[in-house]
Amino acid sequence: MTDTTHDIVDTAVAAGSFTTLVAAVTAAGLVDTLKGAGPFTVFAPSDDAFAVLPAGTVEDLVKPENKDKLTAILMLHVVPGKVMASDVSGQVMDPATAGGATIHVDGTDGVTVNGAKVVTPDIACSNGVIHVIDAVLLPKG
Repeated sequence: MTDTTHDIVDTAVAAGSFTTLVAAVTAAGLVDTLKGAGPFTVFAPSDDAFAVLPAGTVEDLVKPENKDKLTAILMLHVVPGKVMASDVSGQVMDPATAGGATIHVDGTDGVTVNGAKVVTPDIACSNGVIHVIDAVLLPKG
């Protein structure tokens, strides 16, 4: 799936399988950021990935008083630059995220990010790339 005419947010909306992620990005006020010039690499949890979080987690995170925590979680899923799956194939790296934390990317057996498996790689967008992952990345500690 390649759509280089739509940005990351519009591509996620059009896909239909990221409604929770889009709602979270909206609640955190990050829509304009992810519509920016980029390029960005976004590890996008599917709605199914959000569904396995403990009951009430998402509802709690999108409350206005939890915006900072939600933003920190979402920023774990964004790496500056455009990184395609082939760029990490056979490699292990710990890139810095847009939020300043590091994530562990392992491309030695498929691609995993902090243990979450990339289930659909390389969805090209006008301002970067989306890789669909099967779990939500959470801050350590």
